[in-house]
Amino acid sequence: MLLNEILDEAKKQFVAKVPEEVHTAIFRLIREQEQSEIVYGLQEGQPAPDFTLNNSAGVPVNLFEQLSKGPVVLTFYRGGWCPFCNMQLRAYQSILPEIEALGGQLIALSPQNPDNALSQQEKENLRYHVLSDTHGAAAALYEVLFDVPSYIQEVMTNKLKINLAEYNAADRWILPVPSTFIIDKSGVIRSAYVNPDFMVRLEPLDIVDRLKKL
Repeated sequence: MLLNEILDEAKKQFVAKVPEEVHTAIFRLIREQEQSEIVYGLQEGQPAPDFTLNNSAGVPVNLFEQLSKGPVVLTFYRGGWCPFCNMQLRAYQSILPEIEALGGQLIALSPQNPDNALSQQEKENLRYHVLSDTHGAAAALYEVLFDVPSYIQEVMTNKLKINLAEYNAADRWILPVPSTFIIDKSGVIRSAYVNPDFMVRLEPLDIVDRLKKL
């Protein structure tokens, strides 16, 4: 089954289980981002900004150092509290051998704090870098960062019992638009997938196909 078929089934279950005001607010956010004039994400052909972030063990990981070894699949996700993200990261783990066979590596990053990143990595048995972009610095560089609107903060806090500022150990509510960039060894973005609909992600097999074309 394709990843997005799994996500579509999860979407149906999500709508059926959560209060109507929750999914109404979430779909409102998706619609507003899709219909806005904001162009989220850097584009193919642009240089990839460098960054250094800690992995789940607290060890600094520098993008350009990783690129010296080969191309990087860089994916921004919302956090371990998001079931759609967890499904994506598990699906990407399944193609890690193929990514590595093509000389590449996979790096996932979210605003969650290192403790939550470590917990997620161990729970999902992820064998690639999971980085903490706690204050959204890297997401901002790649132009996928946004401030969570107040109506989403309200339903997450009161209905889903999730406090993002606390979960991320940050002073504000921020999230990245889920996105995946494939960066070649020279530091150029060769593929950019950015989608405000967090219930849809880049298919694992598409990642492998795009790496093969580098």
